[in-house]
Amino acid sequence: MTARAPVGPAGRRRSLEECPAPAGGAPSARPRAAAQTFEVVKKRVLIGTCSWTDPTLLESGWYPEKVAKKADERLRYYAERFSLVENDASYYALPDQKQAQLWLERTPEDFTMNFKAFATITTHPTDPKRLPKDLRESLPEETRAKKRVYPKDLPKEIIDEIHARFWVALEPLRKAGKLGAILLQYPDWFTITGKNKSEILRARELLPDDRLAVEFRNRLWMEERNRDETLAFLRDNGLSYVAVDEPQGFPSSIPPVDAVTAPLALVRFHGRNAENWKKPGLTAAERFDYSYEKSELEEWLPKIKRMEEASEEIHLLMNNCYGDKAVNNARDLSEMLARR
Repeated sequence: MTARAPVGPAGRRRSLEECPAPAGGAPSARPRAAAQTFEVVKKRVLIGTCSWTDPTLLESGWYPEKVAKKADERLRYYAERFSLVENDASYYALPDQKQAQLWLERTPEDFTMNFKAFATITTHPTDPKRLPKDLRESLPEETRAKKRVYPKDLPKEIIDEIHARFWVALEPLRKAGKLGAILLQYPDWFTITGKNKSEILRARELLPDDRLAVEFRNRLWMEERNRDETLAFLRDNGLSYVAVDEPQGFPSSIPPVDAVTAPLALVRFHGRNAENWKKPGLTAAERFDYSYEKSELEEWLPKIKRMEEASEEIHLLMNNCYGDKAVNNARDLSEMLARR
């Protein structure tokens, strides 16, 4: 099973000594083109999007044609324009250190990459084919044959190993100071119960030291009768609350509350496409197909100001990843904040 870093004082884990050194020594920081940079409004305010590789973005023309075809050039191009990105590929498959090292080498020194936790970590189902081969082959045949495997279908040691591999894979970025937050986005059926609070705390235990950010998708957590309890739970356990802008009126809808429960504050902008939000048969990109009007983004300026004052750092992420809508709205929001 995967070896973790040794536990240091107060239960904190030191960096992995066995982490492979970058080939050819430490990666050189790619200079950021000042004329093209618009993402850092203040030192503590980072703005970006929840993907730099979405197929609709690649087809939109935002990347120059030659850049769009090359994985290394895409990330470099993006990172010259934004200082923050959320990596959602880690939800679908466990990352590995080799890939993390490439992300490290392709981004400037001051770049930050957040990661969406692997599906099993947040009680979502996953296709067994997405598990590493050795873990998949250790499962009973009837489990391997399923198309959707839930954590309840997996032995505890496999779940613990998934957490360990996820944590270890990010070590190159962690050592370089480029690892932002790990997003724990829980499903619609994950309601406010003692059992589910314990599930969140289990993730906190198995992902030590890293900044964890919790996004709920069941409205019960943030209904007025439960809101104080929810925020106190996050605050008491050092977990960042993820504020959201999203369609309202659904059982999964979370109100746009500008709460801060940890030194890192986050907002994820999902768009307001209520028509597509829960329509069956659509792709994720189609659900997020929405371009914010500037007046809609302006609604968030006083909320962002309050969150900024209550935190040490704030991440503002556009998740309306359809075509170039997210990158354009990230630019719009950055320019608005710069004019304050």
